[in-house]
Amino acid sequence: MVETGVAPGNLESVASRMRGRGSMTIDAFAANVQAIVGNVEQVIQGKSDAILMAALCLLAEGHLLIEDVPGTGKTSLAKALAASLGGKWNRIQFTPDLLPSDVTGVTVFSRVTSSFEFRPGGIFANVVLGDEINRASPKTQSALLEAMEERTVTVDATSYVLPSPFMVIATQNPVEHEGTYPLPEAQLDRFLLKIAMGYPSRTAEIEMLDTHAGANPMANVEPVMATDDIEAMIDLCRGVHMAPSLKGYVVDLAAATRRHPALALGMSPRACLSLQRAARARAASLGREYVVPDDLKALAGPVLEHRLVLTPEASLGGQTSSDLLGQCLAGIPVPTTRA
Repeated sequence: MVETGVAPGNLESVASRMRGRGSMTIDAFAANVQAIVGNVEQVIQGKSDAILMAALCLLAEGHLLIEDVPGTGKTSLAKALAASLGGKWNRIQFTPDLLPSDVTGVTVFSRVTSSFEFRPGGIFANVVLGDEINRASPKTQSALLEAMEERTVTVDATSYVLPSPFMVIATQNPVEHEGTYPLPEAQLDRFLLKIAMGYPSRTAEIEMLDTHAGANPMANVEPVMATDDIEAMIDLCRGVHMAPSLKGYVVDLAAATRRHPALALGMSPRACLSLQRAARARAASLGREYVVPDDLKALAGPVLEHRLVLTPEASLGGQTSSDLLGQCLAGIPVPTTRA
């Protein structure tokens, strides 16, 4: 029997604990996730999996990196998700001449008050769309490191707290390399999920032609969730139960990636925490108060593949991070007994 993550005698107590977390119930959580997905599907047809991943990333307190060829809906997905939430969202178009102060903000002297005042940059929003993030210089990219990890921005030795909830959705083009700067490993590790849009199916593409033939569908996207609702859903995710055996499974997976001969860099401790948070969000979206092994396995690719660094020999041999992660997963027994 595959472990559910909760012993028979503890199921009721876990459910009671979850129902007691504010006004948000597990059923309401699942319904809200479907509302967000349905709202974004007005703009993006045939990509419910990608939309769901973006919603889970927000609820797991993470940041999302969308990488795909031009014209597949990367920016549209980010804009539609941001518009579905009742908070503030900003778009930052990353270009080679973008300065760190354009992102974080700057302190200027006010002649009216005869004092220095802080003028916030584009990072001060609930959802920040960083379009074509790899076009900015490394100096500007590094301006996001503190904000993405600590939810604060430091300017002139003064720290400013970012609004909550806070999420960065970044897009990048994998086929155009002229005038771009690869994201460093330190920044890639701060993205909870990395997904690709892919091309839509034939039916979905026909539906897209009909939907976008008239008015812009983005004009019909209205907020379906307030920031208070998102905060309550995030709080519920933090309480989703994860059995000790499943935590051991995550740690064993991390150890396997760190000692794999074809990997120069395996999972970081932050990656372990990211996988746990994402799995909790997925479990809650399916109406469960506990994590099962399938949650971890389903999210292992989007959470971990972009964090792994191959050795030069493995890259020249045609191996991919997906292949090596699959090998690591195959070598670790899935917990099958109840804790």
